[in-house]
Amino acid sequence: MYEHKLAATAAKRLALILVLGTVWHAVAQDSKTPYPNMAPLEQYLMADQNAEIALARSAAPESISRDAAVMVLGRHGYETAVQGKNGFVCVVERSWTAPIDDPNFWNPKLRGPICFNAAAARSYLPRTIKKTELIVAGRTKDQMVQAITAAIESKELPPMEPGAMCYMLSKQGYLDDHAGHWHPHLMFFVSQADPAAWGASLPGSPIIGVNASWEQLTTFLIPVRRWSDGTADQ
Repeated sequence: MYEHKLAATAAKRLALILVLGTVWHAVAQDSKTPYPNMAPLEQYLMADQNAEIALARSAAPESISRDAAVMVLGRHGYETAVQGKNGFVCVVERSWTAPIDDPNFWNPKLRGPICFNAAAARSYLPRTIKKTELIVAGRTKDQMVQAITAAIESKELPPMEPGAMCYMLSKQGYLDDHAGHWHPHLMFFVSQADPAAWGASLPGSPIIGVNASWEQLTTFLIPVRRWSDGTADQ
């Protein structure tokens, strides 16, 4: 019953957060896009480092996040604020980790608590770190895309490791202006897979597949029942 209800709800509400293809592209071309350019860097930073650490940890259950490393955003990129013990790394992603044609790409309000397992910390997280370094250094979106593409082609940025995944179970996240924190979910990262192989994005399927061909990356999202604090998703 829960899975059926969640699948039906997701099919409707994914239009809010996963308008990742043609719809986002069309909106991004609209001159009324509310975030056409990067805001001052200060708007993306969190003044209280402890608050950012707590927000990052809220991405996963406490049994995981308490022993995870935590990185926070500084003026030159992500910095390690807490050393970890279990291979997981928790961060708060900012808007430039969104799809490149997402109208929220420069939205300074976005805060995406996310906790990577060891495989994702080694293979996916380096992309977030490099994107961030480029953006805070003043690179344009196009320059960032060119640099990331070149780094993937040259193997400076590795392909996804088997089993690379993350938790996004925070009620405190803000993923876009429409969906807010959306649903608690897991994400799995694969180097350019066929979503159909997972049955993703098909009617009734609880799995959503998103291709980012420029990154040679496929992401699978799977909504789950509970937030990291144990309360049920509504």
